[in-house]
Amino acid sequence: MNEVPRYLTAFHPKELPHYFTDVLVIGGGLAGMRAALAVPDDLHVLLLTKEGLEHSSSQVAQGGIASVMDPEDRFESHEEDTLRAGAGLCNPEVVRFVVREAPRHIQQLIAWGAQFDQEGGLLALGREGGHSHHRVVHALGDATGREVMRTVIAQVRQRSHIRIWNHAFAIDLLTHQGRCCGALVWTAGQGSSLLWAKQTILCAGGSGQLYRETTNPPVATGDGVALAYRAGAQLRDMEFVQFHPTVLYIAGSSRTLITEALRGEGAHLVDRFGRRFMPEYDPRAELAPRDVVSRAIVAQMEKTGSTHVFLDLSHLDPQHIRQRFPGLVATCARFNLDVARDRIPVRPAAHYMIGGVVVDRWGRTTLPGLWAAGEVTSSGLHGANRLASNSLLESLVYGAQVGQGAAEAAREMPPELQVPPLQKSGEPSGPRAPLDVEDLRRSLQALMWRQVGIRRTGSGLEEALATITEWGRYVWPQQLDSPRAWELQNMLTVAYLITRAALNRQESRGVHYREDFPEPSPQWQRHQVFCREGE
Repeated sequence: MNEVPRYLTAFHPKELPHYFTDVLVIGGGLAGMRAALAVPDDLHVLLLTKEGLEHSSSQVAQGGIASVMDPEDRFESHEEDTLRAGAGLCNPEVVRFVVREAPRHIQQLIAWGAQFDQEGGLLALGREGGHSHHRVVHALGDATGREVMRTVIAQVRQRSHIRIWNHAFAIDLLTHQGRCCGALVWTAGQGSSLLWAKQTILCAGGSGQLYRETTNPPVATGDGVALAYRAGAQLRDMEFVQFHPTVLYIAGSSRTLITEALRGEGAHLVDRFGRRFMPEYDPRAELAPRDVVSRAIVAQMEKTGSTHVFLDLSHLDPQHIRQRFPGLVATCARFNLDVARDRIPVRPAAHYMIGGVVVDRWGRTTLPGLWAAGEVTSSGLHGANRLASNSLLESLVYGAQVGQGAAEAAREMPPELQVPPLQKSGEPSGPRAPLDVEDLRRSLQALMWRQVGIRRTGSGLEEALATITEWGRYVWPQQLDSPRAWELQNMLTVAYLITRAALNRQESRGVHYREDFPEPSPQWQRHQVFCREGE
């Protein structure tokens, strides 16, 4: 993809301020926080957040953290469930490592002050789709992310060696002779600066804002994947985008995730006629994996000519539901819905980016000096379909792993940072042509939802790829000057990669469903890797 420039904006090193740190962490979600906390206090850490510490996808996570905490549960069972959901593309070694690390990280959060829900003095464990056992640790009923982030944010703020820059947009990674050495960063009120680091950790989150319907917060625009791609790091499995089956659907309102744990408690999916339909699509019914449930909902919507289906809780104990899911009750009440009496309108939405930056077992990317953790990565844990509540778990385990690894690597470097020979990044491409960023952003989101969404076809993907390429050739070379505009350039880059990967994969596997190739193919039980150089 030669149209994508190495740097989004031209800069002259002699005209920008310079900052130095031992470890740079890009991203303020759970993975970034956990990475910063793993760096010992004799090293300096600088953590960048695009908005603030309360604006990540981790903050709004509802379901919980999957972990074997019940003596009757087994690590092998959690591993088998994860491998089964991943449809042949998980790395078994990574799955084993993450699953067996889970209890230790749960206990660490508790030691830091996390208040997880309990029953009879023991951790209350929920069950979600794809899990064969109750093993989902949760907090505040359906607000696990908020409690976990409260805990780690408090810890970060106590550490004097960790400095936080809010409203800091990482425009690009800085590289020299094939090694990452920091980032070009824009901050509100200051503009651009060069941030040099001995080691850089990328935890920039997902890409849900590529789609018209999404559970993700506004910050999830694929920036981390795009800047890693421009810097030369390898990407993998970009076609695998997970759609959450149940998002509150009320025309004119923002989309709100309805946790899968609700179906784990026995909620039924019914169509506009009140008919329960999931048993017709899968013997696991509402507890089937997310990709199965999402496609079933779309099919039932088409059969009944409706824009949505419903979650029905009327057969469940209303007092238990109100205690277990206070966030859901409050959200529905804003729309005059009583969860004990009224059916809740839902439909699928883009939820989690499974593909991303390739990392090894220790969280190292293919670009020396760059580590990564969380949703921005392709670690091998999720394969072709992420198992419910394995995402916060991955952020905890790999966040700690990359923090420790980056700290050790930083210590091995000379005490003083050596700034590479300074050169201009390039010349501006000329006068900026008229560009309506918001209109193009909405158009891209609609295109991705329509042609690169839950169900895909070769012709639709070809049309989307041609359109994205046309828009990109116009947008990528432009010298833009605001985070909103840089986000658009990143979104076009990631959309191109997702669409191209989806067009290449001529089969259906996990969350990737091709109507023209509806079955998995043995020859496609492999990964697709992208790299800007020699793609």
